[in-house]
Amino acid sequence: VYLFTDYKSIYDEAVSKIRENLQCLDVSIFTHILSSRNIMTYKTSGTCSQLINFDLVDGTVRNVSFVGGCNGNLQGIGKLVEGMKAEDVINRLKGIKCGMRPTSCPDQLAKALEEAINE
Repeated sequence: VYLFTDYKSIYDEAVSKIRENLQCLDVSIFTHILSSRNIMTYKTSGTCSQLINFDLVDGTVRNVSFVGGCNGNLQGIGKLVEGMKAEDVINRLKGIKCGMRPTSCPDQLAKALEEAINE
């Protein structure tokens, strides 16, 4: 799992754009949002998809997207797990197989979430 830590540039750009439109700004809310957000990318193994991108916000799964694989099905999985606690997603998806393969895209998402939680 790769953690993108370039929050400063995202933060600076957001604050700059907001300050253009507002005279007063309490930036502490943005600091809290960005510090509690973990944007992750997981390299899959044994599946048609190559990568899984997702956010973990206070243990909740957000913005799941897959690179490669069965586009419609994987979009559906992303929508279904949106807003769920990571532990619940892991419990539901861990161990699912795709045909004769020992893993699947849902299983890989469960593994990605396990790694993210254990880091």
